[in-house]
Amino acid sequence: MSTEGGLRAVVAALLANLGIAVSKFIAFAFTGSSSLLTEAIHSVADSGNQVLLLIGNKRSKKGADAHHNFGYGRRRFIYGFIVAVVLFLVGGMFSLYEGLHKIQHPEELRDAWIAFLVLGVAIILEAMSFRTALREANKSKGRRSLLRFLKDSRQPELPVILLEDAGALLGLCFALCGVSLAVVTGNGVWDGVGALCVGALLVVIAIFLAMEMAAMLVGETALPEEVAAIQAALEA
Repeated sequence: MSTEGGLRAVVAALLANLGIAVSKFIAFAFTGSSSLLTEAIHSVADSGNQVLLLIGNKRSKKGADAHHNFGYGRRRFIYGFIVAVVLFLVGGMFSLYEGLHKIQHPEELRDAWIAFLVLGVAIILEAMSFRTALREANKSKGRRSLLRFLKDSRQPELPVILLEDAGALLGLCFALCGVSLAVVTGNGVWDGVGALCVGALLVVIAIFLAMEMAAMLVGETALPEEVAAIQAALEA
């Protein structure tokens, strides 16, 4: 996987999330939807994570010195692990709290058409960002499945963006379902259920990311195809 490809995916996701976050907060102000609020926080967390990935990538390029003879390459994984923690604490925990609060204190949504409009536009923008990340992944994954590619990856940027974008799309669908059911039934509890689903999704993604980044920090063995290439070179 090329580093440049991962960075292109990070920048595309960052630009999409900044615009989406602003629109979601505005829509929440008009509608009072908990699903929209949790999705807005989700977008803010994703934006912060993408900034962290860019910082980590830049700082990891620092050359070796007397204190770090092998350079600073593993800093990328440290920042990737921080991304998982931020996603868990800021995105997941807040969404779960907001969802439970809305279920306990349901309110009727106002100006629901604004929520539908913003969620629809957000789905389109996130789909475009996800397509960029998926295109970069397809250049590198070969015959491997996407899940195997994510687990085998030795660079944090692209796997993080793929998971965040996929989670964002699924989270938007949860929010859309929650808002739709709240409007159809007139019961704001469904809006809270949508927020809970978003929170649970973020927690699952954060745990997966944390496990993968921790494995990268500790260090993993070379992939079978890499071992085969080394053996072929030695035998040549």
